[in-house]
Amino acid sequence: MKVVLLKDVRGTGKKGEIKEVADGYAKNFLFKNNLAKIADRSALNENQNQNEAAKFHKAQEIAAAKELAKKIEGKTINLKIKCGSNGKTFGSITSKEISDELAKLSIQIDKKKIDLKEPIKMTGRYSVVAKVYPEISAKFTVSVEAEQ
Repeated sequence: MKVVLLKDVRGTGKKGEIKEVADGYAKNFLFKNNLAKIADRSALNENQNQNEAAKFHKAQEIAAAKELAKKIEGKTINLKIKCGSNGKTFGSITSKEISDELAKLSIQIDKKKIDLKEPIKMTGRYSVVAKVYPEISAKFTVSVEAEQ
């Protein structure tokens, strides 16, 4: 019996897939637990429409991510950190502070998407990568100066 899965079913398939399953399995488990429905014309059309809508939304997300990456690419963020008389810093610059500074420039990016190997603890210029979307990233510069 052909069914359209409404939810992910372990060992059978993922949501939206059309699967050939045993009649008893379909009637006694999948239909009873609202995990699937019979793959008739209306169900197949509905499934196709949902897949097309999902592709459309994913394409829009990718376009928005590319636009955000274009905004970030090549920018220089200036941050100040307190330093002692011998040049030693008090504290460090984390991805949270970088995210907050980008927000001031009206670029909203989550601190988890800013790829810092370790917090910045010295003054100078650092090249930082922001992973905007799974295969889209942007490189920008963070300039850290001593606070007067």
